Amino acid sequence: MLKRVLSKPVTWVVVVLLGVAGLYWFQPWRLFTDTTVTETLSTVATPSPGESSAAGPPAEAVVVRSGSFITHEHATAGTARLVRNPDGSHQVELVGLDTSNGPDLRVWLTDQEVREGSAGWRVFDDGKWSELGRLKGNRGDQVYPVPASVAVDDYRSISIWCKRFAVSFGAATLR
Repeated sequence: MLKRVLSKPVTWVVVVLLGVAGLYWFQPWRLFTDTTVTETLSTVATPSPGESSAAGPPAEAVVVRSGSFITHEHATAGTARLVRNPDGSHQVELVGLDTSNGPDLRVWLTDQEVREGSAGWRVFDDGKWSELGRLKGNRGDQVYPVPASVAVDDYRSISIWCKRFAVSFGAATLR
């Protein structure tokens, strides 16, 4: 019976189409390829204890909050930092990022608490989040401007989010 089904040309067309669709959806070759990005990071000052942001924008870029990435769906390491620029704008910088490549990866600023292990894989789309852009590469230093409409004080974490499968590759709490 199976031999008769596989001998029909229509069956082979369906098998090939399903195979192509599966390759597009999962993009398994990304697990074996890396994209390294080396963008120029801010030269930053460390805010003094008790320094108020009410005094106006700093004369140089300041790291407002930062945190180390933890692993979720894929091994992830590096540091995320929220930087306030001299003009008052903000940007997120990924420093020494090292994660797996994957399909449809994004950088999300979120209001969710970072949780260890599989309990933290899918929490970031449960609350408030702002997509800063597609992940430029799975390794290296990267800069993502935060839109002026985003109130950075409402967010407490960064996630490397796989939009296609609704899962976090890794995340960092901004402290």
